[in-house]
Amino acid sequence: MSMSRIGKLPIAIPKGVSVTLDGDVLRVKGPKGELQKKCVGNIEVRIEGDTLLFVTRDDERQTKAYHGLMRALANNMVIGVTEGFTRKLRIVGVGYRGEAKGSTLVLNVGYSHPVEFPLPKGITGTVSKDGVIEIAGIDNELLGDVAARIRKVRKPDSYAGKGIRYDGEEVRIKPGKSAAKG
Repeated sequence: MSMSRIGKLPIAIPKGVSVTLDGDVLRVKGPKGELQKKCVGNIEVRIEGDTLLFVTRDDERQTKAYHGLMRALANNMVIGVTEGFTRKLRIVGVGYRGEAKGSTLVLNVGYSHPVEFPLPKGITGTVSKDGVIEIAGIDNELLGDVAARIRKVRKPDSYAGKGIRYDGEEVRIKPGKSAAKG
């Protein structure tokens, strides 16, 4: 049985990034900030020079599953503190718009009132004139969560296609009532 192929890949620690292990908490510090994550599964984290390695301590299936996960999470932490992550969403609909006020997104998406969406600490957001919401941060997991919550404010409607969608998301439009007769 082979170990997780992703889990076996070492992670190069770039210059200006420090990785420390505090018990079972992995801390990654870089130019853009600091992230920490508790290690899961029966996995040994080794820091050798400027490389980070993950070694499974047993052959349990669950351990193997966590092997790739832990490496991917750690890799995202390293990318996060060096480059950061961004996600884009698009507001679609006539008269629908949004704006960023400090750390709050104000979304006018067809309700009787604008929806105020406070961004959590560590996440920044901008809204362009053509309705593209761009959020950025160093924690990929948190960013994905925030993106999903913003989309929930007004999910894309399957008849008119109006609403907030991920950039690049295709929304299937259903035929309306008149087209269904026949």
